Amino acid sequence: MDLGRLVGNLVAIRRSLPAGVRVEPVVKADAYGHGLVPVARALEAAGADGLCVATFDEGAALRRAGLRLPLLILYPIPPALAPEAARLGLTVTAGDADLLERTLEAVGRSGRPGRERRGRRDGLPVVQPALAIQIEVETGLGRGGFAETGIAKAMEAIAATAGARLAGAWSHLTAPEDPARTSEQERRFHAVAALLGGGGVDLPRHLVASGGLLAGGVAHLEGVRPGLVLYGLVPEGLAMPPDLLAVAGELRPVLSLHARPVRVADLPEGSGVGYGPSFVTARPSRIATLPIGYGDGWARSLSNRAEAIVRGHRVPLVGTVAMDAVMADVTGVPGSPVGVDDEFTLLGSQGDETIAAEDLARSRTTISWEVVTAMARRLPRVYHSAAGPMGLRTLTVERYLWPASSSGTATSATSKSTPS
Repeated sequence: MDLGRLVGNLVAIRRSLPAGVRVEPVVKADAYGHGLVPVARALEAAGADGLCVATFDEGAALRRAGLRLPLLILYPIPPALAPEAARLGLTVTAGDADLLERTLEAVGRSGRPGRERRGRRDGLPVVQPALAIQIEVETGLGRGGFAETGIAKAMEAIAATAGARLAGAWSHLTAPEDPARTSEQERRFHAVAALLGGGGVDLPRHLVASGGLLAGGVAHLEGVRPGLVLYGLVPEGLAMPPDLLAVAGELRPVLSLHARPVRVADLPEGSGVGYGPSFVTARPSRIATLPIGYGDGWARSLSNRAEAIVRGHRVPLVGTVAMDAVMADVTGVPGSPVGVDDEFTLLGSQGDETIAAEDLARSRTTISWEVVTAMARRLPRVYHSAAGPMGLRTLTVERYLWPASSSGTATSATSKSTPS
């Protein structure tokens, strides 16, 4: 994980926006497979205005890790968790009338904000803060949010609950590459946003995510939510104006995937490779076994359909992808025979060759989002920048070293466990 590229992408995105527009990156799904806590810490240090997650647990994990930035949960949470969300300073989303009613009831039962609750923590009174709620607006995506007819009632319910406050409104574009559909969504959102501001309250609004950022033509309002583009990946199918095409050209992929063989063997002609076997050698072949499989997020659908790069040369990955292994045919690699010390690149660049996330997505008939978010927790993540190593995350070790954040937050090397 190249944190220098991550920060560079954030800078490029911010430079493309009008002054004053908040940039609140999306770090859900383990920061799109890149690592929730280390990515969030790097973004906080780089001056992000806030972060967006999908679940309560993601927000709670960031608070436990010491993140102080505003955190918005993009999906409604279980109502019973509302008081804890308030205590942690998490902003939640309201998009369903029944769930909002139950959420407000849970907040009401927890006590009025600013009032001391029973018990003390660290010798101090326990004070229940108000729960910040943003309203999701249904503008055409069809999966969440209040339609215009339900907005007024939702606002009234929030205003009538002493332990809650209205904190903003947002929606999500369904097809940024479709100007007509996007224009209609924007029109609907502005109509509802006008209702929200009718009480003289100036509420933050946000509509634009990665696709809208690069397709252009949509108002940035008070904030944007870059997701895929933050990680240096450009959504396919967008027709970008020249200025935004230049921005896209500045973005660099943060993640690359590498492995060294756990076995390299010479097999005779007619040998089966992997389950099935779905591949049989047509000549004497040298086969390298790489310790990555569908248990790591390397999809089984890539069987006999993908490549790796070794010594700057593309080689085919052959046989059926197993849970923990995939095989590379390195017979034609020039020079001395490929061995267990050679590094293979499965995603990223080596020499003049590059395997991009969109290449793997096409092979799997999916999208780049799925390729990177599928990377399993057990894959070690190594974090670095131009300054050198920045951190390591494995199943047993988390060690990070961060620069000082723009907010002055003190940082240091941290470890959750001792390496073996």
